[in-house]
Amino acid sequence: MNLQRLGRAAALGFMALALAVPAGSTAKLAPAEREPQARESTETLLKKTIDDIGRQQFDAALGHVDSLIRLQPNFRLAHLIRGDLLVAKVRPLSALGGFSDAPAERVYDLREEAIARLRALKERPNPEQVPRYLVQLKPEQKYAVVVDTSRSRLYFYANQGGQLKLLSDYYISSGKAGAAKKREGDQKTPIGVYYVTSSLPRAKLSDFYGAGAYPISYPNEWDRRMGRNGHGIWLHGTPSNTYSRPPRASDGCVVLSNADLEALAPELQIGLTPVIISEDVEWVAPDALKAERKNFGATLESWRADWESRDTDRYISHYSKKFSAGRDTVDSWRRHKGQVNGAKSWIKVQLSDVSFFRDPGEKDMMVVTFEQHYQSNNLSNVMKKRQYWRNEGDHWKIIYEGSA
Repeated sequence: MNLQRLGRAAALGFMALALAVPAGSTAKLAPAEREPQARESTETLLKKTIDDIGRQQFDAALGHVDSLIRLQPNFRLAHLIRGDLLVAKVRPLSALGGFSDAPAERVYDLREEAIARLRALKERPNPEQVPRYLVQLKPEQKYAVVVDTSRSRLYFYANQGGQLKLLSDYYISSGKAGAAKKREGDQKTPIGVYYVTSSLPRAKLSDFYGAGAYPISYPNEWDRRMGRNGHGIWLHGTPSNTYSRPPRASDGCVVLSNADLEALAPELQIGLTPVIISEDVEWVAPDALKAERKNFGATLESWRADWESRDTDRYISHYSKKFSAGRDTVDSWRRHKGQVNGAKSWIKVQLSDVSFFRDPGEKDMMVVTFEQHYQSNNLSNVMKKRQYWRNEGDHWKIIYEGSA
């Protein structure tokens, strides 16, 4: 039987899958003008398959999905669609995975993966917008990773002289229980600003992690202050017999296909590359980011200058009433700085390698990292410092400070 002779039921079922992709916020994302070449071997072929089914061009759909399986033999979603197309030769289908003996949970997972992948192709990031979180990368940070858990997507940006350029984006899996990790074993992916801390090669890992793993710095300083715990949050690959996993399938890690991880891995800088994880990425115009960079930079410079002034009241005015640094509160910090300033005849402070990123998990919080060069009449040192600033009533205040 020629597939073109099928009734409309099968086509309508697959069309419903394509149309079920949530619309999202058109203010943040815009339709693609063309399909990215980097996805031609996987997601674009998947989209062509679904589109062909929606147009009732079933032979063409089978040809595309067969090409996809040849390229990715372990792509389970492609096998499911191919199975549907073959079953549809003898009876109509109402939806993806519609044959009665398919395991319901497995079909649900694959349907969710299809929706996530199609949504990413239908709603490309607006080329005139960038993630709000990447306010300023330091020059040595050549790249940045931004993860959107609600869209099962990882965006990879290049830092080109302070300007951001989207290089690629990838389908990812995240925590089975969602996002906003709080404790060990909750199967959630953390939300916040993190960094790649090391590289674990395939040879040192079990096959479960696929092409390798890149641990990130969860829990960070703010997580620990908020009582969040747990460990072992990684970017990693998939088992050798699995091309990709469902959107919600990990114990909290961010999981890419092995091919995508291998494409991304050479650009990850240990100790430098920021990994910013959000539940729903907020997009802004580059000019808005530039203005925030300038304004916050002026705030940081004011803090630096007031420290040099040895005027304790001016210096402490930059600190929140909820500030803490180790065992210090804002009051004990004031007393300590007052004693230090009284023993100094002069202070010089220089900041270099400055980066600041908005924290997607906290309202109006900036994560600031820099190298601090301190000199006075009786002390000289260099340290890497991290601060968390919060906007309190239109004024940025330091709420945490410590070594990075």
